[in-house]
Amino acid sequence: MQRTALFVTFGGLVTSLITTFLPLWKTMNSDLNEVENWFSGLWHTCLYTEEVGIQCKAYESVLGLPMDLQISRVLMSVSIGTGGLAVLAAFPGLEGVEMCLGQPTLKRGLLILSGVLSWVSGLTTLAPVSIVAYTTVVEFWDEGFPDVMPRWEYGEAMFSGWFGGLALVIGGTLFFVAVCMGDYDQRPPSVPNSPQVKHRTRHYLKTEVL
Repeated sequence: MQRTALFVTFGGLVTSLITTFLPLWKTMNSDLNEVENWFSGLWHTCLYTEEVGIQCKAYESVLGLPMDLQISRVLMSVSIGTGGLAVLAAFPGLEGVEMCLGQPTLKRGLLILSGVLSWVSGLTTLAPVSIVAYTTVVEFWDEGFPDVMPRWEYGEAMFSGWFGGLALVIGGTLFFVAVCMGDYDQRPPSVPNSPQVKHRTRHYLKTEVL
């Protein structure tokens, strides 16, 4: 269970990292000019044409960006940082790893810390993707824009971001499940000391003698 949690968390971290730098958060193509496709991400905008190919340009000003992109940049950076810390903290806490030997309490604490960090990383991935998705829907159905004007739609990076954030949350949950399983295995065996058990034992012994 510990290794499964680490694998799922690491997969979610890699997916979130790729999503952060993909310029496919939003896409736009015009019915008037079908040979041009626009792609927008957190860090740059790209234009694809059949003649030239794909050309990307970074945003010139951070303060000139929409508020949703500014918030998404910060949250995705926090997500990558906390996800990386979750993986680093979980590795020495795994059973079979020759680190922190003879310190089961420390290993347990590292796994709990990894679970909390994985949750934070997953939520800070799901939040910016959901914010950008909400603003995209609002702008798409804005009646103030003319019908002939092209509008931004969902890109592939939006779905990969949701997948990565969900994987991080699941990985954090699996860390807590692994801790609970370890606590259950380490609990002392129960001794039958109740009066009812003693009475039944005596009755059984008496019947055996008879």
